Amino acid sequence: MEKSEEKDDGNIVSLQDAYVTLEDKILDPTKIDLSMLERMPTPTGWRLLLLPYRGKGKTEGGILLPDAVIDRESLATVCGFVLKLGPLAYEDKEKFPSGAWCQEKDWVIFGRYAGSRFKIDGGEVRILNDDEIIAVIQDPEDILHI
Repeated sequence: MEKSEEKDDGNIVSLQDAYVTLEDKILDPTKIDLSMLERMPTPTGWRLLLLPYRGKGKTEGGILLPDAVIDRESLATVCGFVLKLGPLAYEDKEKFPSGAWCQEKDWVIFGRYAGSRFKIDGGEVRILNDDEIIAVIQDPEDILHI
């Protein structure tokens, strides 16, 4: 894992640092500060920028999982945290008569192969179309991953 970098105000500067502990690899979205979000790509049109859920780094019994297993599971995840909405996301009143399906800072479920994946400093993000969101959830740990 890369060394954590902190700015003078104590906020993180790498996406990797938004994961609370090395062992658990639990994402704490509140640790993603404004300057980190500004460095991320801004989705255009009706697209959303998501941070896929990575899951825990150890089993319930305390066995640490190798990074390869965690990476494989993050590729197969169907949960993500909405980081940014494009300027036209959910603006089509015919397609979304009851309003937006989700908003920034929501945990959502999306199709397994939906969107475009790409790596940025410290992790992987996805850009999806606004209509590829299947559900909004409270906690990604509630969803069992295959």
